[in-house]
Amino acid sequence: MKINKNKIKMGLKRWIVLSIIGIFLLSLGLSSIYNRIGLNMDKSYTYIIISSIGIVFLIISVKNGLSTILGVVNKHKYEVDLSKNSVAYMINKEKILDKGPKIVVLGGGTGLSVLLRGLKNYTANITAVVTVADDGGGSGILREDLGMLPPGDIRNCILALADTEPTMEKLIQYRFTEGNLKGQNFGNLFIAAMNGIYGNFEMAVKEMSNVLAVSGEVLPMTLQDTTLYAKLENGKVIKGESNITVTNEKIKSRIEKVFLKPQKLKPLNETINKIREADIILLGPGSLYTSVIPNLLVENITKELEKSKATKIYINNVMTQPGETDGYSVKDHVEAIIKHSSEKIIDYVITNNESLPKNILKRYSLDGASPVLLNSDDKEYLKEKDINIIEDKLIDIKKDYIRHDAEKLTEIISNLYQGSRMSKLNFLNFKKDISKS
Repeated sequence: MKINKNKIKMGLKRWIVLSIIGIFLLSLGLSSIYNRIGLNMDKSYTYIIISSIGIVFLIISVKNGLSTILGVVNKHKYEVDLSKNSVAYMINKEKILDKGPKIVVLGGGTGLSVLLRGLKNYTANITAVVTVADDGGGSGILREDLGMLPPGDIRNCILALADTEPTMEKLIQYRFTEGNLKGQNFGNLFIAAMNGIYGNFEMAVKEMSNVLAVSGEVLPMTLQDTTLYAKLENGKVIKGESNITVTNEKIKSRIEKVFLKPQKLKPLNETINKIREADIILLGPGSLYTSVIPNLLVENITKELEKSKATKIYINNVMTQPGETDGYSVKDHVEAIIKHSSEKIIDYVITNNESLPKNILKRYSLDGASPVLLNSDDKEYLKEKDINIIEDKLIDIKKDYIRHDAEKLTEIISNLYQGSRMSKLNFLNFKKDISKS
């Protein structure tokens, strides 16, 4: 039996790219040319950090490159190993995931990355469209200093969809604790470096995705620099995504609407194409006004969602967010989305009906957050809007933090898709039977 050279090439591609980056970083760290390209790094520890990162990349790429070659060769020489760590198992799993439904997810923040970790075990055809209005933390600093789009949410989504080893994930998530780089995340710096190399944020994201073997794609909602504003019901306008919740926690006025400046923002052509091809479109979970809705404000996104024949699902938040959705019900969340977009972009709402442990509830209550549970008014409103409701136990608590249960959400989404697909098949069979009679 002949060895499939294409499989070896595909497996090796990302490790070759990683080794090139490693060599590049090692060269920069060791070479005196570093001062000539305007990076102005005066302290010696910076050179050591850059060189160390380059060495780590080289070690990982060589190790995994050799493993890929030996794994494919051994598959043809010995009995096939069906364990979960075997090459045969991984190839078979990849084939199954490649046949999965095409899913587009619009959002940002922690909620989106949690969901993606569950979805990648169901399908490889995932497109995450991520908000780039963040202006706080390390992302905000890079945005201001380098004039690039904020990489934080993008980085988290790439990692969520990545098929990489723990060492690499720790490296990408590493945050510097001292020196000039204090507070900066290495993954953000990695994207910034890629952006500098290619001069294009979209290419930077794609190349990082290639290196980390991402299942699917991660796309920024736009490539244009944008700022998020919130107009409150008391008339005050707050500028900047990072200021909205902080300022409004003190003011305590409901958000009337959010908007972006400039207003005419172009989406990526790839985003439009993915929406048109999608079987399932998911909104959320994530911060309502600062993660989910900004994606809907980009030009033509709402129109494309209206026209899409995909199953469109909004995943409601488990808890309210202080300064953003204080006292919000399920109805309030859905109303806000419709107000900023259209009534035709939600077919289903998935919401939690699980009670929280008292100690967790008390801790969140002290911060001003409360559970978002469905009530009779919510049900009546959603029925009027012809939106279907799915309630289930969706809470996952880790280290006293509440998150959505990604596996449960994926199961619900899978069942919805299968049911919808069967309905379509039954309808087509019905039409064939009618035409024969």
